[in-house]
Amino acid sequence: MRSFFSLLAALASAIGFYGCDSFNLKALQTGVSTAQTVRERLGPPTAEWPNADGSKTWEYPRGPAGFKCWMITLDARGILLRIDQTLTEDNFARVEKGWTFEQVRRLLGKPASEATFPLKPEIVWEWRIEPTISGNNAFFHVHFNMSGRVTGTSRREETAV
Repeated sequence: MRSFFSLLAALASAIGFYGCDSFNLKALQTGVSTAQTVRERLGPPTAEWPNADGSKTWEYPRGPAGFKCWMITLDARGILLRIDQTLTEDNFARVEKGWTFEQVRRLLGKPASEATFPLKPEIVWEWRIEPTISGNNAFFHVHFNMSGRVTGTSRREETAV
């Protein structure tokens, strides 16, 4: 019985955390909200990416269970420029053979999981994504050779049990 309540508490916590994203993101205003406001609403970013124009992009992945990754771009003064959800079909199509780990991470955000297959040999990064059929689980994969270069992509969708 105790494990049931532990599971229930963990589920409620996850729902609350991910449900807050919508509320917190709507409260942010481009051209007005500051870096401090973003941190107060969303916490510290998982990664910070400098941009050539002096702006910076903060990464907020919501995996492994969630299928969103927010990239929040701030200008050189720390004012919010835009909020992008990276796990989209357009971005999946942009991944090219030969890209590095960093290029993929910069585009899609932190993967939900990573697996190394020494006999293949390859490294596969995985993100949970929106399924095409409600109730299913869907995943997007980027395959790398052992030198860290993209060799291809794949996806899978499975019926939730």
